[in-house]
Amino acid sequence: MNRLQFVDIDTKKVTLIEKSKESEFRDCNWSPDSRWITYSRSLENDMDQIMLYNVADGTKHEITNQWFSSSQPVFSSNGKYLIFASNRTFDPTYSDVEWNYAYENMAKLYMVTLAKDTPSPFAPSNDTVKIEAPKAQKDAKDAKNVKEDKNKKSDKTDKKEPEPAVKPVKIDLEGIQERIVEIPVEAGNYFNIWSVDDKIYYISASDKGMFAKMYDLKQKKETELGKDLSFDITADGKKMLVRQRNKFSMIDLPSTKINPDKYIDLSDVKTWVNNHQEWKQIYDEAWRQMRDFFYVSNMHGLDWKAMHDKYAVMLPYVNNRDDLTYLIGEMIAELSVGHAYISGGDHKNVQKIKLGLLGAQLSKDASGYFRIDSLLMGANWSEDLHSPLTDVGVGAKKGDYITSVNGKSTKDMPNIYAALINNAGKNVELTLNSSPAEGGRKVLVVPVGTEAKLYYYTWVQNNIRKVDKATNGQVGYIHIPDMGPEGLNEFVKYFYPQLDKKALIIDDRGNGGGNVSPMILERLRREIQRSNMARNVESIGHTPTKMMLGPKVLLINNYSASDGDLFPYGFEKYKLGKVIGKRTWGGVVGIRGSLPFVDGTDLRKPEFASYSADESKWIIEGHGVDPDIEIDNDPSREYEGIDDQLNKAIEVVLDELKNYKEQPAIPTPPDKSK
Repeated sequence: MNRLQFVDIDTKKVTLIEKSKESEFRDCNWSPDSRWITYSRSLENDMDQIMLYNVADGTKHEITNQWFSSSQPVFSSNGKYLIFASNRTFDPTYSDVEWNYAYENMAKLYMVTLAKDTPSPFAPSNDTVKIEAPKAQKDAKDAKNVKEDKNKKSDKTDKKEPEPAVKPVKIDLEGIQERIVEIPVEAGNYFNIWSVDDKIYYISASDKGMFAKMYDLKQKKETELGKDLSFDITADGKKMLVRQRNKFSMIDLPSTKINPDKYIDLSDVKTWVNNHQEWKQIYDEAWRQMRDFFYVSNMHGLDWKAMHDKYAVMLPYVNNRDDLTYLIGEMIAELSVGHAYISGGDHKNVQKIKLGLLGAQLSKDASGYFRIDSLLMGANWSEDLHSPLTDVGVGAKKGDYITSVNGKSTKDMPNIYAALINNAGKNVELTLNSSPAEGGRKVLVVPVGTEAKLYYYTWVQNNIRKVDKATNGQVGYIHIPDMGPEGLNEFVKYFYPQLDKKALIIDDRGNGGGNVSPMILERLRREIQRSNMARNVESIGHTPTKMMLGPKVLLINNYSASDGDLFPYGFEKYKLGKVIGKRTWGGVVGIRGSLPFVDGTDLRKPEFASYSADESKWIIEGHGVDPDIEIDNDPSREYEGIDDQLNKAIEVVLDELKNYKEQPAIPTPPDKSK
């Protein structure tokens, strides 16, 4: 694995260019004369480096150094330049929530002149005006030149020397790193780079969006070709295949904005498929991918070929795509590992009609009308968290009755939601009444398609209030639902506003995993270095800022999974505080995106594992992280609203607050009069 090779199609000889210790090779490109290969490789310092490989003698040469990550090298079609993307733009973005920084949009396009005598397109030009000779002198010189040309032609034979099919690419390796020049484009992210003669085509992505662009080296000008499209260029450099969403167009190589006037008609592109043959191929491919990418080559001690054969006997009886998914799932389950997933494939799309939901729990009482038993909390300034019955102007209350929906009485409705089918996101007229009787006030509401976020928001808000009340405002509460963008957002939303508290309860229960736990742990690990004061300011500050000075407690359960496992492991490793609850899920062998399958199957192969930093020992996988204090939630008590795990966390953190140490008082002002 992780080898870059090429094959001689005549002799079938395979030549190894390089084997990487770090990761796969993701980009390479042949020179126009097929004598050189350029590629990027990953270094141990996590940077990418551009290399040149000489096919004739097998030598490798560094084009960029280890200081700046560089990738996606391509030769210009005329063999003059090597063009690549590199992260060399340093323009920090400072955080609005704390004194910290991030670097993004670091890349620009760069080029190397391959031969020493090839001038840079961006070299200064001589603008000195050339003085013309007098006209009579010029005419005499031109006449002499014409005569000499005729004499030269008469000496030559009619035989013409054939020009070489491909002009050899001249590369002067000496000093090549000093011949790198920047192409003046905006910093961002660059990929899909092509070079045809003196024009460079590429995709540029930044916070402004994703654009196809062209840079003309002769005119020294960048041109935007189009937004949100991708492209390929034909081998002769004359045509471009453009994809916009799911439409394709073949156009002449553009120099201006792309506006296809016609698209390739794919409506009749169909193929006959033998499902059983295709399903067998998918089954074999899934088995092969696990064999070649599973994080340990011993396949957890299994005879992997025997596992293939064990389940393959069922293949003749697979008669739909769900059967195949089940069969592959059973095979990969033999590995006894987390993150071994199979999904997707060629399924028929099912049209779903969303039910309109009101963000409330309703019941039909003896009157026949539907009573509002409880309302889900909402943050109605947020599109994601608006709770329909609490919207401005609606003003529904617990105990109110919904007596009609769109003018139809609810008294005769067995189920009020039958009147809300296909009404998610649409205006619906309700009649609300404080008593179970006809009439009342009419209001317009916009039902939501799911109440999941409202239930979650309500649960979190109730926990915050419970902790705040039980600790007399001394302790904060944060729930982290996953270790992806949503979980990071929840952490940021609730961590910083509660730094005025003396202690913190972090809730990792039900965490679905991701990869941001190191970022959160870094915030929680901060230790005070010094206290700060300022004239006319009463409060005492500290460095680092934005840190919790007091004790921290962590809640976990058997649904704390993946990076939700790694988070409590780190919490315990760094001795940040007590961990309370039930042992975590125990699945930490990591995955990435699926390799392609013929029908779009998605197979996740466990490829990356953690082991102890203190000894040669596997950790967490198959067991999980044990709490310091084990306590479970009884389902019946939890249904009644009693959270024994949270109650225990409150008890523990209050006990630890007894030893809470405030920052020292501001010293007496220094007296330097003597």
